[in-house]
Amino acid sequence: MGGTEHLTVDRHGATLVLTMNRPEAKNALSLPLLVGLYDGWLEADADDTVRSVVLTGAGGDFCAGMDLKALAGKGMEGDAYRDRLKADPDLHWKAMLRHHRPRKPVIAAVEGYCVAGGTEILQGTDIRIAGEGATFGLFEVRRGLFPIGGSTVRLPRQIPRTHALEMLLTGRPYGAGEAARIGLVGRVVPDGTALEAALETAERINACGPLAVEAVKASVYETAGLTETEGLAAELERGWPVFDTADAKEGARAFAEKRAPVYRRA
Repeated sequence: MGGTEHLTVDRHGATLVLTMNRPEAKNALSLPLLVGLYDGWLEADADDTVRSVVLTGAGGDFCAGMDLKALAGKGMEGDAYRDRLKADPDLHWKAMLRHHRPRKPVIAAVEGYCVAGGTEILQGTDIRIAGEGATFGLFEVRRGLFPIGGSTVRLPRQIPRTHALEMLLTGRPYGAGEAARIGLVGRVVPDGTALEAALETAERINACGPLAVEAVKASVYETAGLTETEGLAAELERGWPVFDTADAKEGARAFAEKRAPVYRRA
C-alpha cells in the first residue's frame, strides 16, 4: 500500500481507507497529501480485491481546504514531490476528484472541519456520512478567491440551486444538520462515529456483486447530463451485460440455496 507523510492508507477487508493525516493544520491540502490522495485513487482502481473506498481525516477534522499560508507565498510543503506535479500538472485536480472519478464507490466519513477545498473534495465522493459536530462551507469568496475545485458546476447539480448559490455567495459555515437537510450529506451520526458508520456502509457494498456495483455507479454518472430517453438507452447498454456474468448467476443461485453469494468479478 502507498501513502505519504500526510496521507495514510489502510485496509479493512475489501475497503481501502484513505486518511488525510495533517491534523496540526486541520488536514489542509499539501503536496504530499495531494500526491497521496491521487495514488490512493489509482491503487483502489487497480486492485480488484478493493471493492470500496473510505475517505476520512485524522485528528477530528476532515479537511480545511487549501493551505492559505502557502497560497500567501510562504511555500507549500513537500519539495520531494514536485517532480510528480511537474510530470502531471493535472495531479492536484485528480487528487481532489475534479478530474478523476474512481470506479469503486467512495464513502466520505466527515468529522470536524470540512470546508473550502474539503467541501469541494466532498462533492467528488459518492456517499457522505458526517458527525453531528461537522462544519461545511465554501469560504473562498470571503478571501476574494474562487472555489475552482468544481463547486460552481457540481454543487447546483447535487443540491437545490438556491442552497448552492447561498453557500457559494455568502461563504458562511453550515452545521451537519443543515448540510443533511439541503442534501450535501446523506446521514448524520454522533461525533466520533462517522468512520465506523462509513465502514459499515462499505461492508454492505462489499457484500454485493462488484461488477454490478461498479456498473450501477458508472451508469448514474454517465447518464446525469442526458435526456431521460438518452439516459435510459445508455442504462441498457451498461446494465444488460451484467446479467450475462457468472456473478449474476451466482447471485441467483445463492438466493435459491439460501446462502451468501461468493462473487469472483467474472
